[in-house]
Amino acid sequence: MSVDPKEKLDIQEILQDLEDYRPRRKGWTWRKQEEGEKEIGPFKYSQVAEGLDNSIPLPSSRNFGYIDPQPDPVITAEIASGRFEDDLRRMRMAAWHGADHLMVIRTAGQSHYDGLIEGTPEGVGGVPISRKQVRATRKALDIIEDEVGRPLNFHSYVSGVAGPDIALMFAEEGVNGAHQDPQYNVLYRNVNMQRSFVDAAVAKKLMASADMLQIDGAHNANATAREAWKVMPELFVQHALNSIFSMKVGMPKENIALSTVPPTAPPAPALKIDLPYAVALRELFKGFKFRAQQNTKYIDSSTREATVTHVLNLVLSRLTSADIQSTITPDEGRNVPWHYNNIHAVNTAKQALVGLDGLEDLVEINMDGYVGDKARELKERAILFMEEILEAGGYFEAVSEGFFVDSGEYPQRNADGIKREIEGGVGAGTIIKRDEDYMAPVCEHFGYNNLPEDIEDPCDLIDGCTLCDPDGIVYIDELDENDNVHKRLEKSEKAREKDLIKPEVEWYGDGWVNTTLLLPVEERVAEVAAMEIAKKMGLKNPEVIHKQAMHPSEGTLLEVKGQVDFSIDPEDLDIPEEEEILSEDEIREDIKERPMKIVAATVGEDEHSVGMREIIDIKHGGIEKFGIECKYLGTSVSITKVVDAAIEINADAILISTIITHNDIHRVNMKKLHELCIEKGIRDDIALIAGGTQINNDIAVKSGMDAGYGKGTHGIDVASFLVEERQAREE
Repeated sequence: MSVDPKEKLDIQEILQDLEDYRPRRKGWTWRKQEEGEKEIGPFKYSQVAEGLDNSIPLPSSRNFGYIDPQPDPVITAEIASGRFEDDLRRMRMAAWHGADHLMVIRTAGQSHYDGLIEGTPEGVGGVPISRKQVRATRKALDIIEDEVGRPLNFHSYVSGVAGPDIALMFAEEGVNGAHQDPQYNVLYRNVNMQRSFVDAAVAKKLMASADMLQIDGAHNANATAREAWKVMPELFVQHALNSIFSMKVGMPKENIALSTVPPTAPPAPALKIDLPYAVALRELFKGFKFRAQQNTKYIDSSTREATVTHVLNLVLSRLTSADIQSTITPDEGRNVPWHYNNIHAVNTAKQALVGLDGLEDLVEINMDGYVGDKARELKERAILFMEEILEAGGYFEAVSEGFFVDSGEYPQRNADGIKREIEGGVGAGTIIKRDEDYMAPVCEHFGYNNLPEDIEDPCDLIDGCTLCDPDGIVYIDELDENDNVHKRLEKSEKAREKDLIKPEVEWYGDGWVNTTLLLPVEERVAEVAAMEIAKKMGLKNPEVIHKQAMHPSEGTLLEVKGQVDFSIDPEDLDIPEEEEILSEDEIREDIKERPMKIVAATVGEDEHSVGMREIIDIKHGGIEKFGIECKYLGTSVSITKVVDAAIEINADAILISTIITHNDIHRVNMKKLHELCIEKGIRDDIALIAGGTQINNDIAVKSGMDAGYGKGTHGIDVASFLVEERQAREE
């Protein structure tokens, strides 16, 4: 199955014959690194990976030939729409922007399920992972990775008392990576610690069998601690315990990734605190992989603030190392992780990592000063912490005594430790000691297994287990006849068939829109007023998702989300045909036969010249390169002077640029130019063209121009119009 980039994913086709789908590959895939310097467009890079067959480059790439260099770390998109059929579409978007680690966040309740959940139930506070969702996702990713030309890693969670069941299903279904950390269960989900570690041994063994990457959960201490910058030694201990436990179970070191989160964010002096921590972590755990993630603890409702913190975190990754650069949607603090913010997060990572290419060759961390001293201190504290755990009798005893705290840098403790009872918690009393003659006829088994001497593979006793023979997997499509993906797709079937257009941010045609308001009142009044404005705009279910004082009395910035209850039928739209421009040779030939002169200027009180120079200058590929004679008058030129100059040289066209648009001055100047040309008697003989950031063709034509151009315009666009307009006037 393949799909044309111009076509949407066919979810129904992906769901069809899902019971027969088998993953075409298993195991984690890293990006293919380029050796030495790599030339991409006009630049050389030292930290890039192989490029993509299809992608969407950064917006600013238009200035550099639309290059799309891919940084060396794997980039994550953490997706949490709650409906897997919409996850697939978001994954496709993310992959086109450079993500190759698609991580699906499900419900926290997953940690307390004692088995696999079949179907796609939604009424449990989120969507728990199921075989159907995993299989559909992996099948869709096969299609998407063919589109972009790079393997895509699918990831979710192996946690809770159903951990081994989920790990087995992941190994069977081609999941490429997963979170697995028994301490996460103990400290943050209150799963019985004995049960958690026994389950983890089984789960890790199964994950290792499929060459899956394991990511631990130690970052949760930073993400939840009351004073996260004080618990850094504790994180080192958590990383160490899970890493050595994983290796003892049989997981190769190169498949173990430490999930690291910077403990602070501005207005704290973040780099001063976070950099020594990052340095110490990488020194202490050489040879392991590192997954760098933004700290969600400090994300509020301001997406700008979250993005700045994200960039600072990316500086840490470039100053030290990151094998996987995870991204968090900048609207996570609003609990509305929407499609486009997932893409913004991926682009933030790509943009910053590429922009910081080769940073370690440009700067050097002074390890003889503060950074080195602090890193050493953190490591010493962590080692002392581990020694105290051993003296207390081990990890279980340490947890029962509240060693893992929320607001103290070891050895400081403030009676706020997370305490769990060794014999308590979810799943307590469910561990059963194996009999001495215990035997299980399955592969990838953890612990002793008394097999008959003549049996080489345990599953030979049952003619193959599901890891060896996937045809033995029992696939259950749906159990709930009312709550399932088929019912959800039925609701939008007519809209899909007609390709009706409706705003969306999370689910197909969900109708959500977001609007930004600046109201000249204080916050309390502004919030109530914003809701009334949203209702008068016709938005349903309005909600203020961000408010920020610009001044205690002068103004408040707000963002309001709401839903529209209508759709647009594309058949009712009058869509203009895409204009075809003349080729360079055609333009040159016409100008050669009949020379052309134009007058150009930035008009009014506007001092901006860059846009106009790009359109006319030969060095920018402007209209001069086609032989058009350009008389450029400069900036802040009056309309009268422009028209007089055009009359003086008998110009074929006038080009004006206007960036500053207070009081609609761009419309005023365009109308004034049109009217003055009529007054001077030259309007029928001269083409009038306007350009600027707030101008488009409709605005320009309504204001008396013959054409208008906005961002992204090139010299050839204007040159082609000038030639065709002159031809049209002569007919």
